[in-house]
Amino acid sequence: MKSTKDRILQTLLRQPKITINKLAEAVGINAISVRHHLTNLQMEGLISSDEERHGVGRPRLVYSLTEDGMERFPTKYLRLTTRLLTQMKESMPGPVVAELFNQIAEDLANEYSSQVQGMSMEERLEFVKEMLAQEGFTVEWEKKGKEYQIHEITCPYYQIGIAHPEVCTVDQTLISKMLALPANKVQCILSGAAHCTYVVQPMTTKI
Repeated sequence: MKSTKDRILQTLLRQPKITINKLAEAVGINAISVRHHLTNLQMEGLISSDEERHGVGRPRLVYSLTEDGMERFPTKYLRLTTRLLTQMKESMPGPVVAELFNQIAEDLANEYSSQVQGMSMEERLEFVKEMLAQEGFTVEWEKKGKEYQIHEITCPYYQIGIAHPEVCTVDQTLISKMLALPANKVQCILSGAAHCTYVVQPMTTKI
């Protein structure tokens, strides 16, 4: 039997932008209990709330699944993504495909570029670690001699990368852009390594 939490998430999957009262009715518990569960689910980042106007009076709150909430359910995103990339590579020249992946990284880096201004190298590395975590990576870094090594312990692109290794350029370009230095890949999980590792050689002058 599914837990109340699971029933709430399932209901939100079927009926996005639903009110507390309608959610309580669908799940079969009172509105006070639903509100308690919604608070916890919001803290977990699985749902979000928005104000919705419905005639005269104060707007009401409606609830929907976030992207993380959607990830809780089985999907065919991997299959669709792989098919789309296959079709794209068959119908477009290689350099154009490569530039598309590069542009994805460029756009993402531009979203964060202002936040790293004035940061030291190690502050940037910590920022990159947190930023990639939001994209689904588990990243650790260490200093070895005069260089820094960035290890991607887990990668959300792994399954796609098996058939389309070009996707790996996204995180490599992103790391390079955020650190303002070339990130050179020295080992790759797709080649049998335990994880992907990038090496960055700091410049002698301040970034």
